[in-house]
Amino acid sequence: MTSPQLALLPSVDGMLRHTRIEALLPEYGREQATAAIRQALDEIRRAESRLAVFSNRAGCMDYLANEAEKILRRKFAPSLRPVINLTGTILHTNLGRAVLPESAITAIASISRGACNLEYDLDAAGRGDRDSHVEALICELTGAEAATVVNNNAAAVLLVLNTFATGGEVIVSRGELVEIGGAFRIPDVMSRAGCTLREVGTTNRTHPRDFQNAIGPATRMIMKVHTSNFEIKGFTASVAEAELAKLARTAGIPFAVDLGSGSLVNLEDYGLPHEPTPRENLENGADLVTFSGDKILGGPQCGLIIGSKELVGKVRKNPLKRALRVGKLTLAALTEVLKLYLNPESLTERLPTLRMFTREPEELQALADRLLPSLRTHLGAAWQVEAIECRSQIGSGALPQDLLPSVAIAIHSSPGSNTGVQTLAEAFLKLPVPVIGRIKDDALLFDVRCLEDPEQFIKQLATLAFARA
Repeated sequence: MTSPQLALLPSVDGMLRHTRIEALLPEYGREQATAAIRQALDEIRRAESRLAVFSNRAGCMDYLANEAEKILRRKFAPSLRPVINLTGTILHTNLGRAVLPESAITAIASISRGACNLEYDLDAAGRGDRDSHVEALICELTGAEAATVVNNNAAAVLLVLNTFATGGEVIVSRGELVEIGGAFRIPDVMSRAGCTLREVGTTNRTHPRDFQNAIGPATRMIMKVHTSNFEIKGFTASVAEAELAKLARTAGIPFAVDLGSGSLVNLEDYGLPHEPTPRENLENGADLVTFSGDKILGGPQCGLIIGSKELVGKVRKNPLKRALRVGKLTLAALTEVLKLYLNPESLTERLPTLRMFTREPEELQALADRLLPSLRTHLGAAWQVEAIECRSQIGSGALPQDLLPSVAIAIHSSPGSNTGVQTLAEAFLKLPVPVIGRIKDDALLFDVRCLEDPEQFIKQLATLAFARA
């Protein structure tokens, strides 16, 4: 039997003529609006008690129009959204790693608007090579003879292995068999590339004789993997790159270095711990070097392969190269980032990644002090807010043991408050631009090292008024 309250429900066609729905049609279209109305009707039928508050059909229609609009806006809201990274990890893999400089963002927008000469040589008026847009810059900055770009460093390693070592063995020190984020392991990458891993040495000590004794008819490559995401200390030994290069040349096989993070400058010049550079690898005798574009380099996600002209040429001819190549937006951004390195004097000002690495404690303290009054005002007496010393980290496997002195806002419940910091952290995630910190020792910490727009942060705090309770 039909409930009297259900008789208040309008038809779908009737709802489509509602003024509020009609206003949504140019943006969302009739098909999507119809689906949203039906969903709203289904939901109210399942919770019939909601209808009790309506005395007439007009009120019910207004409610349904509001619910349909919410459904549409949720559906069409972007899943990929900007957030404010106050975790203390600068190159946070889950938060997109490197922040691009304005010049790269402008280049992406410009190239997105129309056709471009991605694979067209304007001088020769014919087909070109997409690597040509960045190869000369990469070679100038690294000292390589040739370079090519793929979609990330894992792809770069896979492509190098597949090109030179399929069906054969690749010798790697056991202490370098790393696992990177997402449980991707070097042995697994080798297996997928069609290679056989030949481990030598022990976890903490590997000697030249280990490599020498392992070289045989099946050996196709010697590879050194930079252990950027962990560090072994104590009774250790490893083989220098120059010595590995000599062994590889004698055996007539390539020597490749998986550098991982890939800094293009000497970080010691900026008061940071040393990180090997691609130029150093090549000078030490590496034939091929692979590294990431979106880590210490500070660019878009990509993987760079550099080395001798002959070997990079073979990499380009591998059919997998087409499957792993990058598009015009990545090349546009990478070009602009690489140009910044040609003027090292202004690099800390114009490259966000290096700027965040090198922010002074005094600047960070001043930034935290600027935020404190607003946070205390909007959070109220239920929360205690203070600035404390903390440590930031580079992130994405780079310099894992070297933490940067920083300043954080620490927020914890006042005595007697019944609201936990997890609830507060979730409230910050619901802001128009979500704010992501970290919880430690029953406090919500906001490391300010990566905060570039404090006004944006402060303006949002009014929506946190409920947190006073």
